[in-house]
Order: sequence, then C-alpha cells, then structure tokens
Amino acid sequence: MLVLQKKDIISLYSWLDDQIPKPNQRRSGRRSILSNSELITILIWNTLTIKQKTLKDIYLWIKLDYQEEFPKLPSYEGFVKQAHRILPQMILILNLLLDEKAPLKFVDSTMLEVCKLVRVNTHKVAKSVAKMGKNHQGWHYGFKLHLSINHKRQLASLVFTPADIYDAQVLPKLLNQQTKIAVGDSHYGASVMREYIFKTYGTLIIAPPHYKQNKKVMTPWQHKLLTMRPKIESVFDYLKEHLHLVSSFPRSVMGYLLHYVRILLGYQIMVIS
Repeated sequence: MLVLQKKDIISLYSWLDDQIPKPNQRRSGRRSILSNSELITILIWNTLTIKQKTLKDIYLWIKLDYQEEFPKLPSYEGFVKQAHRILPQMILILNLLLDEKAPLKFVDSTMLEVCKLVRVNTHKVAKSVAKMGKNHQGWHYGFKLHLSINHKRQLASLVFTPADIYDAQVLPKLLNQQTKIAVGDSHYGASVMREYIFKTYGTLIIAPPHYKQNKKVMTPWQHKLLTMRPKIESVFDYLKEHLHLVSSFPRSVMGYLLHYVRILLGYQIMVIS
C-alpha cells in the first residue's frame, strides 16, 4: 500500500487533471470555485489518507488542514452539489483503471446494507431500488456489489445490483473474451452457467463442489487456484472495514453511488500505485 506525504496531493491532482476530459464549450452560469479536478482530488485524497465516512467530514477536514492548497472553498451545500455533478467523471476514471483484460479473475459478491433490519420499514432514501437479500451471514437490506479482481487484488470489473440478485446472474457482465479463467465460490459452479460462459467467452469457470455433491474431479492447478480465492474476500474486508464502503449516511440514491465510487476509485489508485 502507499505511504503518502502531504505534498503528494499535488501529484495526485496533476494525474487526475490529465485523465478528466476537458469540455469543448464554455459552461454557462457561475463558475465553480473549485475545479472538477480539485474536487475529485479532495475526495480521493481523503480515501487514501484519513478515510472519513461522510462528505461533511471531508469538507471540514479540507477546510481545516488544507487552507494553503485550497484557499477558497464553496459552501458545504455547493460542495455537495458539485460532488454529485462530477460523479460521471469519477466513473470514467474508474473504468479507465479497471483491469478488464486480465486473463485470470477471481469473482465474488458482497452485501452493501443501507440500514439495519429493524429500520427497513421506515427507510426511505433507497426504498425504490434497495431490496432484501440473503447470504451465509443472514438477511440484508440494500445493494450487492459484484466484483472481479486480478491476481494482484486490483479491480477488474464490477456491477451494482439490488441485494436480491443471484450471483451467477451477473457473471456474464463481469467477464469478457480476454478472461481465460474465472475462479469463484460454489454459487458460480452451476453447469448451465458454466456452459454458457464457455460458449460466449471461452472462459473456464473454476468453483468448489456444491455442498450436495459427493465428489468433484479437479486437477492440482485448479485446486491451487481455488486456494487463492480468499484474495477477493480480503479485498471486500479492506473495502468495508478500512475504507467504510458500507454506509447509511447518504441522503439519496445518487449519494450512495457517489460514496461507493469514491471508495472504489481510491482503492484502485492505492493498489496500482
């Protein structure tokens, strides 16, 4: 992982500014105090360093600790509105950094709760899109992050769905023709999906036997890849326990997406640097 100093924020800004496409036409209306590159730098730098949970905390932190770097800040309301406007640019940068051509991918999913189960009936923020879902830990209400990583724990592809979507249904969106082998848990081992993926992409799916199966033949190299599957579980653990991917603070569906993309983009920059 990165060991960062305060001066490194300038390098991050320079790199991000090069990645963001510049508009051909001048935007009408009042010009933002912060440029889009500056605001994305603030959001990502916080994820890389302080790892705060809310936009409010980020705003107060940058106002207190980075007065020289950002002497003029908008109001908090303006800060939040601009953060929502730059979401498409953050998604673009994240897509550019995904290792979509990785020949070996480890696939899995994790629940992203938007509230505790006792508050499901009163939760309104994500009511139109959040669903109930169940995994080995029990019931959850919210979304599900379907993810693939390469052998270096770098993000290769990702999909957000409601929590009630079955893992194998999303597998075609996580793989492509560059994927030669995909390693996952038993949810990805159904014969119908394996055959479909092989015919579509030429990808070999490696998964442990279902608990109802008595035996399953595999080669030593396949067994070796299965022993590496905890790599993706460690990525989920870092995203959720250290970068606070799961949150109930956003006040809109767009706010949830902004929070998730900010964390994932910060993580990807961290592991590829």
